[in-house]
Amino acid sequence: MYADNFIQIYVTFAGFLFGAAIGSFLNVVIWRLPQGESIVFPGSHCPQCGNAISWYDNIPLLSWVFLGAKCRHCRGQISLRYPMVELVSAIFLAGYLNRFGIAAGVVWYLFTAALIVVTMIDLDHKIIPDEISLPGIPIGLLINMFVLSDNWKDGLIDGGLGALLGGGLLLAIALGYYALTKTEGMGLGDPKLLGMIGAFVGWKGVIFTILVSSLVGTLIGALFIALTGKSRKFQIPFGPFLALGAVTWVWLGPAAVRWYFGY
Repeated sequence: MYADNFIQIYVTFAGFLFGAAIGSFLNVVIWRLPQGESIVFPGSHCPQCGNAISWYDNIPLLSWVFLGAKCRHCRGQISLRYPMVELVSAIFLAGYLNRFGIAAGVVWYLFTAALIVVTMIDLDHKIIPDEISLPGIPIGLLINMFVLSDNWKDGLIDGGLGALLGGGLLLAIALGYYALTKTEGMGLGDPKLLGMIGAFVGWKGVIFTILVSSLVGTLIGALFIALTGKSRKFQIPFGPFLALGAVTWVWLGPAAVRWYFGY
């Protein structure tokens, strides 16, 4: 028993460290992908002065503190976003490994990591990169078939229905809104993202994701408009709310469905 507890603590701690390191890479993807830059070359560099960042100035979480949130070379401000993404990434990987074990934990972490990137890019640029959502659909379907489901046929049906329902439903809403108003109420990136989410979480997860994201999005949108005085036509990215709904499903959704239907 003690050995099992020790292993679990060790895996969780290692997950936190690896998650922070991967979070540093996620920051690179968030910055470079919308710019059309390679996420591999060149190495890490300050976006303000262009100087290369030494390894000792690129330690996740710690370097931001030691440098006083400023670049060593130009003294330009380093956004709090960088350590926050690293911390969120670390917490998620540690949490998933602790909750779901190594195989499913790694899968759900990678899924969440993709959603973190999508969320930050959508907030910054109001776009959801196809480079993440489109490959994510077949990848999610394969993972559903061979990792998350008891047998591949169940995974194929569940993931396939989830992808079709997610992508098709939002696409119908987006096209219907445009046909009625001649204005774009939702970009085509959202249906692609929900298609990817559906491939991972299945059709029940898609319905749950839509309900949660719509509810939270409506509340946050109404609060934002009330506080800022923005017009109701002001565009608020929907991708972050879809990501929130999907992650909520991973942690709470199946248990919530069993409780609601009493099985």
